[in-house]
Amino acid sequence: MSSLDFSQFLEKPGEWLRDKGSDHDIVISSRIRLARNLRGYKFSPFLDDSNAKKMSDEILKAIGKTTLLKKNKCVFIESLDDVTRQILLERHLASTEFISKEGIRVLSFSDDEIVSIMINEEDHLRMQVLQSGFNLMETWRIMDEVDTQIASKIEFAYHPTLGFLTACPTNVGTGLRASCMLHLPSLVMTKQINKVLQAIAKLNLAVRGLYGEGTQASGNFFQFSNQVTLGKNEGQIVEDLEKIVRQIIEHEREARVALSGNKKDKLHDQIWRAVGALKAARIITSQESTALLSLVRLGVDLEIISGLDRQTLNKLFIFTQPAHLQLLAKKVISPQERDLRRAQLLRDFLKNVEL
Repeated sequence: MSSLDFSQFLEKPGEWLRDKGSDHDIVISSRIRLARNLRGYKFSPFLDDSNAKKMSDEILKAIGKTTLLKKNKCVFIESLDDVTRQILLERHLASTEFISKEGIRVLSFSDDEIVSIMINEEDHLRMQVLQSGFNLMETWRIMDEVDTQIASKIEFAYHPTLGFLTACPTNVGTGLRASCMLHLPSLVMTKQINKVLQAIAKLNLAVRGLYGEGTQASGNFFQFSNQVTLGKNEGQIVEDLEKIVRQIIEHEREARVALSGNKKDKLHDQIWRAVGALKAARIITSQESTALLSLVRLGVDLEIISGLDRQTLNKLFIFTQPAHLQLLAKKVISPQERDLRRAQLLRDFLKNVEL
């Protein structure tokens, strides 16, 4: 496994913002995550440092012997500073809990950022496959192969009745969480989003924000995932989520048609106000820029704005995040300085967009 060169993150926005795959104007990304634990070790919250290192070494050795993962990059989280850890979160390679907890933690991920493995998060392994667009089945196919290859090298904790054993009871069974990140500005603007979210809650789905558990929706981005992992097989979980996401996509498209019809003037006004604010701002927060870029993205999707593509917008979504701004600056900068640099970056990228 190779070491990590963080400068590579300045060359591209990351897998979740590649702007490819089915329905990629609405479905930003598809993700499959598996929770696994090794037989013979206590769960991560109860591991001492000695056993945590032994367990981590065993997993890394197994990863190095697989055909899919042997070229993965590897980084020891405890050796990183706070900004670098935050970069991994902003790239969707690591969870908030993983970068913030104490103890031995290792991240292994592929060069294309599609496959990532957190070692010693809540569970011994949190394996993730992340694809751009609405691509759940292909994402699950890759994850199934990753799981199979690692399982051939090490033994997972498994109960013949309960299934895979996990630190949190809600993950017992398949240990699988399937999720899709959707951009739903029209449902928000037409005030239909609450009805959708209420219906989702009744279907035992969780709704989270850009960075998963513990985060709220912002910039009209919503992450939908299954909550039940016990009593269903992996294929059923993925198929059930896929059906629900297709319905949400349909509702968003209908809302976009409605906005483009009888509310066209108001829609155009909001979109162009967002462009104007971004082009004129001298100081802007991350939250405000994400909300305004969401409207600009809708304008690009509906061909209201010309001279700007989603790939450029995707770079702005990620490069205006706090840690990425500091990576660009090559130094730690204060929140006030970040707000200034963020505004400058937005002005530079949007200077050719005419109002």
